[in-house]
Amino acid sequence: MTGRNPLPTADVIIEVDGRIVLVRRKHPPEGWAIPGGFVEVGETVEAAAVREAFEETGLRVTLTLLLGVYSDPARDPRHHTVSTVYVGRAEGRPEGGDDAAEARLFSEGDLPSPLAFDHGKILSDYFRFQRTGKRPI
Repeated sequence: MTGRNPLPTADVIIEVDGRIVLVRRKHPPEGWAIPGGFVEVGETVEAAAVREAFEETGLRVTLTLLLGVYSDPARDPRHHTVSTVYVGRAEGRPEGGDDAAEARLFSEGDLPSPLAFDHGKILSDYFRFQRTGKRPI
């Protein structure tokens, strides 16, 4: 573990034309992930979410809602992280950049495998929210 405190991260489930954007990670841990990353010093969590989304997908995202905060100490094998997860909207075609080898659009029925971190749980929460309007606790 790095340091004594958890590291803050921000992720964005980006909606484009009824589907969501996932990125295939360039670096370990491998797998497909919700675009996001570490909050930089002097940056708000919201600004980090928008910046990371742009760096990894090339899309300009408008945040629309806070889905939840995910803090299981085992969620990232590299560090204890606490992720604030947003939902946002964008237009255009995603293209992998920065830490993302590629970026593609998916629907609930065709999610790729493996999903990195705890992103399977987050996406399950997101799709349940879409159906029921109930956010995770």
